[in-house]
Amino acid sequence: MANTQGPQGNHDPAGSTQMFRAFVDEAPRGRQQAAAASSGPRIGLIIGAVVAVAVVAAVAWLALM
Repeated sequence: MANTQGPQGNHDPAGSTQMFRAFVDEAPRGRQQAAAASSGPRIGLIIGAVVAVAVVAAVAWLALM
């Protein structure tokens, strides 16, 4: 691992400052991906509800004929 230095020029042997900065820079993108992933099941639920309504309508139409 490369030698990293903290903000004051102090040696950071564990590289924790660099890892923290990478985490902070990555955090907003992670939240956006989580929001996009949570919309997947919601879309499936909506499609399932539309299909269920269509099936009930078809059964009702056949029963009235």
